[in-house]
Amino acid sequence: MKIHEFQAKELLKAAGVTVPDGIVASSPDEAAAAFEQLGGKLAVVKAQIHAGGRGKGRFKEHPDQPGVVLVRSAGEAREHAERMLGSTLVTIQTGEEGKQVNTLLVEAGLDIASELYAGVVVDRAAGGPVLIMSSEGGTEIEKVAHDSPEKILNCNVDAGYGLQAAQVRKLAHQLGLSAAAAASAQKFLPKLAKFFTDNDCTQVEINPLVVTAAGDFVALDAKVAFDDNAMFRHADLAELRDL
Repeated sequence: MKIHEFQAKELLKAAGVTVPDGIVASSPDEAAAAFEQLGGKLAVVKAQIHAGGRGKGRFKEHPDQPGVVLVRSAGEAREHAERMLGSTLVTIQTGEEGKQVNTLLVEAGLDIASELYAGVVVDRAAGGPVLIMSSEGGTEIEKVAHDSPEKILNCNVDAGYGLQAAQVRKLAHQLGLSAAAAASAQKFLPKLAKFFTDNDCTQVEINPLVVTAAGDFVALDAKVAFDDNAMFRHADLAELRDL
């Protein structure tokens, strides 16, 4: 079962994983009001569909309109929302038919120093979860694996004990993180792994996982999927399904 980015971030935030401030909007006026409420000089308006590649995607009805766009005023947020809502977004993952956008996430801008990739999936060969990380954030992990496999880092996660501090220290060293970023990783990554196991996930992907100028880890994007066979244990999560 897949959920939308805004739903994933609400769950991750409740689990202690740092996400940007964001407000859900379903109308142009709500998008404009969200920009004002966030109070920053810039924000990001993001189409919410069950597919990746939204930033590079374009709308059938508005070929120049991307699915993720930076805005610097409430007026800009309203204008983009008018084109996005009710229109069909086509990305590399939707196929030519695309998906209709009914909801937007308006998110506060961040002071981004660098971008990483982090994902947790089930490693069937190892019989448990594995954390995958890369310095190539913002890029499709399949492309990184194909072009630069040496930049893919793997770390097995014990489903009972979770991700250990020594494992995070090793990853931080391999990624060349600063002391501040390494300290943030010690808080962020174990919580991400625990979220995966606690909720019977099949995938938790943060791409990009940004490191701010202050060295903080923040989940700029979030793709989460759950094991359908485990939904009987998570009635609250089943309510998030959007057919």
